[in-house]
Amino acid sequence: MKPLTTIPKHLAVVMDGNGRWAQKRFLPRVAGHKQGVEAVRNLIRVAGESGVTCLTVFAFSSENWKRPEEEVTFLMELFFKALREEVEKLHTNGVRFRAVGDTTALSSETQSLINEAQALTRGNSNLTLNVAVNYGGRWDIEQAVAKAAAAGRSAAFAEYLSFADQPDPDLFIRTGGERRISNFLLWQLAYTELYFTETLWPDFGEPDFKAALAWFAERERRFGKTGDQVRETTQKVSA
Repeated sequence: MKPLTTIPKHLAVVMDGNGRWAQKRFLPRVAGHKQGVEAVRNLIRVAGESGVTCLTVFAFSSENWKRPEEEVTFLMELFFKALREEVEKLHTNGVRFRAVGDTTALSSETQSLINEAQALTRGNSNLTLNVAVNYGGRWDIEQAVAKAAAAGRSAAFAEYLSFADQPDPDLFIRTGGERRISNFLLWQLAYTELYFTETLWPDFGEPDFKAALAWFAERERRFGKTGDQVRETTQKVSA
């Protein structure tokens, strides 16, 4: 792996494949979601150790409400349980927790727990963990436009996006074999490197993460420039 200068500062992840992981083992889909929480714990650890400063995970999209009612109920309960059990560990390890999305649709107990977790970890700086819950990229743009219009600053709507205070993701990872972004961070992924893997989320471990980092390290990020321009700038910085 290349030096830490090539490590993505902001990593965004769509954690796909929990249900299929369970079905392959003749287990109920909810078993895959439980195992997926373990994979999240591991990702937080290895991301922080690798030098990632912002980690955004897609926990529950605004479209996921269309899933079977029993699965939605389980996912909400799992999110509440995981947050309640993990927040102290996150705080101890210097992780700042943020819930991003329309949280008003969640239960009052979950909203209270989110507020408590955000208040407790607000001053932490080792890693910012953004958990996208009831989030959608279109919703994010629409609410930002509405806020900007209400403030009389329509041309500056990007300042009202959910991630306006953070750098855009450098690397996007989607597990489970699908190759789409699924209404996730539509504005912010404009120049993000997109990495897709067949590995189902519960099986995504440290070797898989390091493989994604190695792939990212080989990318030449041009942001609209030519390759020659980028290499010339890199040479001047190194000189």
